[in-house]
Amino acid sequence: MLSVIRENVRLAPYTTLRIGGIARYFADITDEDQLREALHFAEKNSLPVLVLGGGSNVLIADVGFSGVVLHIVNEGIIFHPAQKDEARVTAAAGEEWDKFVRQCVARELAGVECLSGIPGLVGGTPIQNVGAYGQEVSETIVSVRAFDRQTKQITEMTNEDCRFSYRASIFNTTERDRYIVLSVTFKLTPHGAPSLRYGDLQKYFAERSQSPSLQEVRDAVLAIRASKGMIIVPSDPDCQSAGSFFKNPMVSAAKFAEVEAAARQQNLLCEDESLPHFAMPQGQIKIPAAWLIEKAGFPKGYERGRVGISSKHTLAIINRSSATATELLTFVAQIQNQVQERFGLALVPEPVWIGLENHTPVTLPPILQKSDVRPPNTEPPEPWNLSLKPGRRFRKPEHNPLKTERKKWFE
Repeated sequence: MLSVIRENVRLAPYTTLRIGGIARYFADITDEDQLREALHFAEKNSLPVLVLGGGSNVLIADVGFSGVVLHIVNEGIIFHPAQKDEARVTAAAGEEWDKFVRQCVARELAGVECLSGIPGLVGGTPIQNVGAYGQEVSETIVSVRAFDRQTKQITEMTNEDCRFSYRASIFNTTERDRYIVLSVTFKLTPHGAPSLRYGDLQKYFAERSQSPSLQEVRDAVLAIRASKGMIIVPSDPDCQSAGSFFKNPMVSAAKFAEVEAAARQQNLLCEDESLPHFAMPQGQIKIPAAWLIEKAGFPKGYERGRVGISSKHTLAIINRSSATATELLTFVAQIQNQVQERFGLALVPEPVWIGLENHTPVTLPPILQKSDVRPPNTEPPEPWNLSLKPGRRFRKPEHNPLKTERKKWFE
């Protein structure tokens, strides 16, 4: 066996959710030669392969992975000489994403400042077409250098080759598992103006008379993300998540009208209030998944056993304490069912599921709304008629924590 390959490695510590069983084989990949050797080992022994980066966008089964896990940890950032109004930067797939953003902002290169604080590695950003606060990596990616597992050759893919769309690319759709990203090249703007397209950022700088710098926008994004629990802090269980767990639904104008009508019928909107939404290209409308989840009965801080929702952000599903993948998926299914029932929309998870493709979640009882709960009996109770022998004491019933827990959900 290759020296780079280890056996029986726990995967939970390699994910931001801290969930996942044991990998039969595990290899830290620092260069292309190691990658080829590990792939040859997997092929020779007829083993499946899992490519793992920063672990910020995956949910791994409790049984683990029976094949070879390739942990991509190659490093290096190259700032190519600037030409006119553009500067190209190439980053290895194993580089920490926020480190890359920090260095670009420090050199006053605009184009990724709003993507500050996103956990994970550079190699994962083109796969999901990572985006936040008005920017997407597809806007600045020039090319992706990847290993093609079909041809066993390294290929250079252009922006067009990647077929980027909302939270998607060729890497996680039509050609999933075919390519292993090795590095990404970005085209940024020297001394460019920061992006202020997102509402939260516009509010943050509303009282400013001068335009903020790239560094100030980065600092603002980090502050906003921290306030929503979207900065990974190992000591804070409220941040032990995979970031935004659900994609924001993209619907047609006709479907949006149906969802808004359903919300009004349930008295979730005032007469002069409209359903929160964002206009998107090609007539599509984006509805905030966080709003749908909260209105379906799952507010910030909601808890279900060892899993729950962050107290800072509704989209962050958290591992409160040594939760399992089964527990988390059962909770996720409950949220999806409630949203589907109330609004007729299917929430699509963002994280990649490993070993959970055939998972059947346990059915939990529906969440009752305040209007569904029977009011307490206001009549005085019947007096107890207890005949106790002299000297015999009546023991007070033990406290039942389940009753307290149940009451909390209905208040």
